[in-house]
Amino acid sequence: MYGSFGRYVDVDLSSGVCGDYEIPSLWSARYFGGRGIAARLLLQELNGDTDPLSPHNILVFATGPFQGTGLLGAGRHLVMGLSPKTRSVAGSYVGGYFGHKLGKSGYDGIIIRGKAAGPVYLTLIDGQPELHSAADLWGKGTGETETILTARHPNGRVASIGIAGENLVQMACIIHDRSRAAGRPGLGAVMGSKQLKAVVVSGNKDKSFYDQGRFLRERTNYAKLFLDQGMKTFGEYGTAAGIIPLSDMGLLPTKNFQEGTFDRAEAISGQRLSDTILDGRDGCVGCPIRCKRVVRTTFASEDVLPEFGGPEYETLAALGSLCLNGDLASIALANQLCNDYGIDTISAGVAIAFLMEAQEKGLIDEPILWGDGKGIVSLISKIARREGIGDSIAAGLAAYASEIGADFCMTIKGVELPMHEPRGKQGLGISYATSPRGATHMEGIHDTMLSSETPSPELGVTHSYDRFSLADKPEIVKLYEDLRSFSNSLILCVLTTRMVGPHYNYPQIRSLIEAVTGIGLTQQEMIEIGARNYALLRLHAARSGYTMDDDMLPKRFSSPLSRGGSAGHSISREDLRSAVETYYQARGYDRLGPTDATLRELGMDDCLGVISR
Repeated sequence: MYGSFGRYVDVDLSSGVCGDYEIPSLWSARYFGGRGIAARLLLQELNGDTDPLSPHNILVFATGPFQGTGLLGAGRHLVMGLSPKTRSVAGSYVGGYFGHKLGKSGYDGIIIRGKAAGPVYLTLIDGQPELHSAADLWGKGTGETETILTARHPNGRVASIGIAGENLVQMACIIHDRSRAAGRPGLGAVMGSKQLKAVVVSGNKDKSFYDQGRFLRERTNYAKLFLDQGMKTFGEYGTAAGIIPLSDMGLLPTKNFQEGTFDRAEAISGQRLSDTILDGRDGCVGCPIRCKRVVRTTFASEDVLPEFGGPEYETLAALGSLCLNGDLASIALANQLCNDYGIDTISAGVAIAFLMEAQEKGLIDEPILWGDGKGIVSLISKIARREGIGDSIAAGLAAYASEIGADFCMTIKGVELPMHEPRGKQGLGISYATSPRGATHMEGIHDTMLSSETPSPELGVTHSYDRFSLADKPEIVKLYEDLRSFSNSLILCVLTTRMVGPHYNYPQIRSLIEAVTGIGLTQQEMIEIGARNYALLRLHAARSGYTMDDDMLPKRFSSPLSRGGSAGHSISREDLRSAVETYYQARGYDRLGPTDATLRELGMDDCLGVISR
């Protein structure tokens, strides 16, 4: 197919053998992009009882048709494998430059199997895979690792783990370009279990285009869509611009989700960051928005360095408002430590807020108080090094909460919640509960996006929706999840794929696809691809033992918020159960997942029998 090389490099760490994995043409036509093909590949190669930290797990680095082309929003790639948090397949999207280089490597992705006899790193340079000893890198942070490897392999882009991944910490992530994390599922621990320290990619191989001239023209016009004042302002403050308005709306998770409004929101806002510690801005390949923060400051006599980037919205909320911490410098240092150790900042913040509440309620003796910036920094190091109570958290927050009898652990299917309050975004609450990969804000709609009078006319969504309503959301949640599943399979940045409003840009995306691949997609075909690729994730979850009974929110959300812009609103467990049942009906799922009839309707006959009924 145009827009792809049609193969992944297949690396067996146990034997040291590298080969090619040819992607069936049927998969390319049916699942289309990197996320869909990666999920289908893992469905083929794994079974339902694989231990995520065993040599039998498989880690996939994947691209889609736009990686390597310089298209705005395509400076991303996907990492996918069995998550140690959920024991099911989950993926994480990450920006920067690595995905662009992988898209020009001569391969569409990398498959990593087995376990090396000792620490190794993989290079894929000019289409040639090779394994090298990483004995001298083991024990080093991601920053130092990248410095060493880029000196050895000029023009290479590095994905590496820190000591958290080496220590098999469940919230360990894979850090790219020192400051971009493949974060939530704990895939850094999977790399650590395989004794794979890093992957280095470089190349200048071009994909074939169906109509290169048309693509180049449309790529330029597409970039012009993002030159409006709103995107310029977004670039100026980044995602951190959301701190104050979300707090005003009662949507900023605060004090371990006990509240939705933070009295010190201004102190950790994007505006305050820009006025005080901002040292520059960074971006991804092909993107002029440059929304990535770069900061410089000090905290507790320790320097925060620009090369580790800076905290974005999720980090500012997770290590800030969620922990009642209004000290911006402490959040910046905590972010730097997470990047260097290789720890997901959302997971770390949720775990630390949990410990603060547990201490307050007398369930643990750990001397950490709400708002304690130094305590936050200390706990991040303890988690990465598996020291003291950090060792318990490293083994899984949900398991530790059960051990101490705490009922305020903010996880779903073992995955810590992202920084969006579902009592004020109730459709998002359905996505949280039903997500096959555990709590995620990257797979669906945020109710605040549905406030315009005509959100998405092309999709038939022609009126606004109340963000506090649950009853009218299941079908709309399913629709937008399928739309997001489509663009996630292309591995396009969520900040540049506009699902609602006058800047809705999926017709332009489909036109770019046709220029690259020669395949013209209708609006309905686009949604069907999204539904098909979402069903793959649900098949993985069902094979790992998840059913509709696991689709529930933490009980804290059944109590109303006491103040702020979402005060008085809650999500009862009964109403949520009813909404989930309606959602399953809309998807054509029974309590286990896609029915055989639904799989046939989606053209997935080769997946029949995956779920044992």
